[in-house]
Amino acid sequence: MDTHTEAGKTEYGAVDLQGLLRLQTWLSPAFPIGAFSYSHGVETAIRHGLIHDRDSASDWLQVLLEHGSGWNDALIFCESWRAALAEDKARLVEANTLALAMAPSLERYQETVQQGDAFIDAAKAWSDNDNGLLGVLSPIAMPVAVGATSALHGISLSAALAAFLQAFLANLVSAMVRHVPLGQKEGVALLHTLEVPLLDITAKAEGCTLDDLGSAAILSDIASMAHEIQTTRIFRS
Repeated sequence: MDTHTEAGKTEYGAVDLQGLLRLQTWLSPAFPIGAFSYSHGVETAIRHGLIHDRDSASDWLQVLLEHGSGWNDALIFCESWRAALAEDKARLVEANTLALAMAPSLERYQETVQQGDAFIDAAKAWSDNDNGLLGVLSPIAMPVAVGATSALHGISLSAALAAFLQAFLANLVSAMVRHVPLGQKEGVALLHTLEVPLLDITAKAEGCTLDDLGSAAILSDIASMAHEIQTTRIFRS
């Protein structure tokens, strides 16, 4: 059921159409942050047979989402969204510093800051609502960049976080489709099966704090470290 608001905006639930369009643009593979060039250690996991079919791919992604970097990024995202909404620079800087410190490897650090910095640069076309908050962060982690920017543009936390996590998973599925091998239809089906876990993690993260940070996706972290010395590779992480 849709309702109409000022300035011609139409809301479906808690997401207005302008906010939806911005999320689609910012988290599109076409947005110039180079997301396609990062595999988050997936390339190494495939090479060593840890990811070899749809089931193993699903298991890998679900662990990341529920117990690994996806979970931690979700909490950092929520904290950054709330800090930006409150225009609390100190809180935002603290969230960013924590996000950078938690990177388990050099390539994971580079992955988050290179995408985060590129996101802020590319999003300057929408910088009218910045209020000077994001200028204090350099380098900036990707979940901090998207979370804070979403808050500054009035996009609800639940919508922004769900879209962010879906983009994260979709990028890794794209890497898997190219290398497992995993067919495109299987890749799409995989994203479908991850919808419910993604929505569950979105709701759970919104009710948690930074005290709930923690990762147990050790194989993923090791894969990201091993990727640094992998002699033949396509991805940057």
